[in-house]
Amino acid sequence: MTFRNGLASLLRPEDSVLVLIDHQPYQLANLNSHDPQAVVNNTTALAKVAKVFGVPTILTSVVAARGGNIFPHVTEVFPDQEVIDRTTINTWEDPKVVDAVKATGRKQLIIAGLWTEICVAMPAIQAAGEGWDVTVITDASGGTSVEAHEVAIQRMIAGGINMMTWLALASEWQRDWARAETATELNDALRNHLGGSAIAYLWEQQLLNTPVPSSAG
Repeated sequence: MTFRNGLASLLRPEDSVLVLIDHQPYQLANLNSHDPQAVVNNTTALAKVAKVFGVPTILTSVVAARGGNIFPHVTEVFPDQEVIDRTTINTWEDPKVVDAVKATGRKQLIIAGLWTEICVAMPAIQAAGEGWDVTVITDASGGTSVEAHEVAIQRMIAGGINMMTWLALASEWQRDWARAETATELNDALRNHLGGSAIAYLWEQQLLNTPVPSSAG
């Protein structure tokens, strides 16, 4: 196995393309590896961060007429974007999805979806075998059990696939807070999805913007 290390192995927004797979009501109903609300939150955050950095994002569902539409939290981030609805369980066997990814010209393929052991693992393993640099966002994905999710992650790691969380990805894309063109927008995206850290950030802004009482008497 080729080890993933060195500066060049870090993810860059200009080389990244994101595919969000099957974040639908049917899959969420049998999500048992994570708190479902956390996955909705994390997926929404991931979508917003991708938009901040101009990372092309492909949205895809499977048989939406029966499984339901992708969560509006996600589709509202990309209101004018077509959702590619498939019949294939393995997203990477749908030519329309693969063609959309290839059209971006990017080679760092980032995937998140439901369920990890099926709809994430299959396309990730196939794409990695075809030479794509594949990263799975584990906390914007989830399986039918903790075991299913964890075994899928182990399987993918064995196939040379990189694992990250959405906040780690956001930080890797930003890389330097001096990148002012994205720093403010990124903070705006983070503050609604980052829990205690977001609240602490808002408190810090409150303190910084509180006038110092005048000492003149």
